[in-house]
Amino acid sequence: MRPVWFVIAAAVLAALYRKRDHLEPTVRVGGLVVAAGCLVYGTGVVHLPKIDRALEDLGQALGPWTYVLVAVMAFLETGAFVGLLAPGETVILVGGVVAGQGEIDIVALIAIIWACAVAGDLTSFFIGRRLGRDFLVRHGPKVQITEPRIASTEAFFEKHGGKAIFLGRFVGLIRAVAPFLAGSSGMPLRRFAPYDILGAGIWGSTFAILGYVFWQSLGQVLAVAKQGSLALGGVIVLGTGVVWVVRRLRDDERREELRRRLDAHPVLGPLSRRLQRPARFAWNRLTPGDLGLELTTLLAVAAVGAFVCVGYAVSLTPGELTAGDRRGLSWADDIRTHGLDEAAKLITHLGTFPVVAPVVLLACVVLALRHKAVDALALAAGMALTSLGQHQLKALEGRPRPAGGLVETSGSSFPSGHAANAVAWVAVTVVLLRALPGLGARVALLVLSLGLAVAIGLTRIELRAHYFSDVAAGWGLGAAMFALSAMAALVVTYLRHNPEPTP
Repeated sequence: MRPVWFVIAAAVLAALYRKRDHLEPTVRVGGLVVAAGCLVYGTGVVHLPKIDRALEDLGQALGPWTYVLVAVMAFLETGAFVGLLAPGETVILVGGVVAGQGEIDIVALIAIIWACAVAGDLTSFFIGRRLGRDFLVRHGPKVQITEPRIASTEAFFEKHGGKAIFLGRFVGLIRAVAPFLAGSSGMPLRRFAPYDILGAGIWGSTFAILGYVFWQSLGQVLAVAKQGSLALGGVIVLGTGVVWVVRRLRDDERREELRRRLDAHPVLGPLSRRLQRPARFAWNRLTPGDLGLELTTLLAVAAVGAFVCVGYAVSLTPGELTAGDRRGLSWADDIRTHGLDEAAKLITHLGTFPVVAPVVLLACVVLALRHKAVDALALAAGMALTSLGQHQLKALEGRPRPAGGLVETSGSSFPSGHAANAVAWVAVTVVLLRALPGLGARVALLVLSLGLAVAIGLTRIELRAHYFSDVAAGWGLGAAMFALSAMAALVVTYLRHNPEPTP
């Protein structure tokens, strides 16, 4: 007999009875099944398999197919509203466990989750823009998207504004419907995308790493669990306490009372007042408008760039090539001609430091003359950080160059300095477009600079000077460094023009 399971079953039945008028049929049935399972297991008639053995068998069975399973689920959760029926966190946790077993790579898993989650959100966003809210009201009940659920999501949007895209990624009910409603409500893509990229990246990384760490620490987890009901009781008490605190703080009067008590405390009062302004500043930056959208966009660029660069740096194995590296070298061999090689040598020269640095310096001078000293400093700092970062990574990695290079090279192959420097062309274009409001053909110039940065990176592969992973890491490094510098400039400019009010 296992008495604790009878207690759990009784608690589940009591909760179902208390909330019987507010629960959907599927939830009620699921709760009854859980309660019945707890009762049967509590009798001691059924013995569950060992969790470590079961997970190990699952990992061996899935193997590399885990990538496909996680990719499909991450996309369909919002792209086809599957998340309302089966939350994607479950599959992502399993993927993290399989990565912890060494069957797949955790960095590649996070990249796939991130990309597919954003792709699913964008699909739902454009479907919403095309079909509108009325379509969801008419056909949503077929996939359990009821009008109360839609109303709940819309209330969430109304309460949190632009932050709803980011915050909604962590709420199962909101996550599956939010991109569709964002599209149907006419939210601009440039406002939707940055918050969605950040939310999807943090959400996917969190649950993948949880699964990964869980498997790595499974021995300690099981050792604690075997000590009896103490751990279970601790979790229940902690969870109940958190729920109680959250519910109390939802009330405006109680929050105000808590604020008054904190202000009156001799130690916590001054600390609270010091933290209020930076905390409010950071929270408000999630809100579109004013500084929020620009800063969040740059944060999204920095997050993706840093992930690509750091991800390759930690996952590359000495003496081995990635699938992308092999395909890149094969592609270069297939298209090679004498004329293309000569053109590549000309284009690749545009990514050298002696060419890029004067361009950045000239742009800084133009910005300074137009009284944009902070922007000039940000551009110069981005170039300096990019140069410093690539040299540090080259020294740490020490990766050999590809054999048969067509241009003279020196030093480590990882990351590509040319690809990192090439991002400066994009940064210069963006900053000058902001500083020169009368400049025409803005989109064309931006696309041209992006195309140049991509072309410079590809020439490094075509000339067998770098592998694809070197080039991708270089792009990521440059994007992260310039974005971080621009974020610092935005914050400094904002604070200079918005001094702290005197009490």
